[in-house]
Amino acid sequence: MKETGVSQARVAEASGSRSDRLRILHITPTLSVGGAEQMASYLMTGLSSSHSIGAVGLFPRASSAIEHRLADANIPIWHLNKRPGFDPRMYASLYRVFRHFRPHVVHTHMAVQRYVFPVLLRYRLAAAIHTVHNLAEHETDAAGRCVHWFAFRKNVLPVGISREVSASVKRVYGVSCEAIIPNCVPVEQYRRDSDVRRQWRDQQRIDGDAIVLTCVSRLEPQKNPLLVLQAFAQLRDQRTHLVFVGDGSLRKKLSEVVRTTGLASRVHLLGKIGNVSDVLAASDVFVLGSNWEGNPLAVMEAMAAGLPVVATEVGGVPELVRHGIDGLLVPVGAEAAFVQAMQCLIENPSLREAMAASAQQRAFSEFRVERMVGQYADLYQEMFKRKTELIGEQVAGLTAI
Repeated sequence: MKETGVSQARVAEASGSRSDRLRILHITPTLSVGGAEQMASYLMTGLSSSHSIGAVGLFPRASSAIEHRLADANIPIWHLNKRPGFDPRMYASLYRVFRHFRPHVVHTHMAVQRYVFPVLLRYRLAAAIHTVHNLAEHETDAAGRCVHWFAFRKNVLPVGISREVSASVKRVYGVSCEAIIPNCVPVEQYRRDSDVRRQWRDQQRIDGDAIVLTCVSRLEPQKNPLLVLQAFAQLRDQRTHLVFVGDGSLRKKLSEVVRTTGLASRVHLLGKIGNVSDVLAASDVFVLGSNWEGNPLAVMEAMAAGLPVVATEVGGVPELVRHGIDGLLVPVGAEAAFVQAMQCLIENPSLREAMAASAQQRAFSEFRVERMVGQYADLYQEMFKRKTELIGEQVAGLTAI
């Protein structure tokens, strides 16, 4: 029988020895630092005690904290060493991984469907889920969106990470997200520590009574760090400091603006660092000027650290931050409103503290990784059940013939 056919033996393989313990294969472009990669790693490690988990990164090994986290959880990792641009070798490489791991569920993230979907058509045993991590208009290029359009009509289930992301899937692909599962973070890791706060500020030569505003994001047009910097330059309080954690194509431009505005002593471009929780512990306000968003982990991490948020009201941000309760939201690109929101929290310590407490309470109530893991585990079981029943029906049809 051809590989694309079905048989009683393959129904047994799909069912596995235990229907409650599934083999779940996660596929991402890379396993380096990034919001979607972080979310996938939290999900994989959270599932590893109850399911058999495998991870695939299309690009070469990055020796990242995420890879170390997966290795510590004994999760096997395949690095496929993809070349830049289109690389047709990925089809054979992915199929070999499928044949070795024999997944019950394949869970994809970001722009990998152009390689994964053709393999799924051949390896028909696995149920397939794709988490849409950004607004659908921005998740992938035109060719990628074309592949997604077909994939979502061929039993690849799209999952939105926010209501706005789900709406964008309907808008772009004409299909509905059967599930909306918000991202979550290990909130306990971000509890504030007064000793860490003091030590970090001493290292950065920032006074203990200074107000520190922090932005954790890629320095890319989507995140619009220039809006944050330009707004910061207009603040009246000269005791304030602005910290950027992250790197990207706009770093050089940011450095130029810092130099020309005379802010070098109060703006800190830290690049990519491993101790983000330490920076958040030393901060007073979290700021994010994005032009569009999905469901940003950085906002959840900041709220878990007990920081009020000033951010643009884009994507899933309003689903995380309640305006006037956990922080202040402003229209996208509204520099004057961003200045006013930051100034408000700087000049009103009691309001800042109240929002900080509310943000942390919300994070510990709503953003726990265990919640996300449980929702995906239920979805995997449901998708696996449907796939097994479908294969059984196909076998019954062939038998009848």
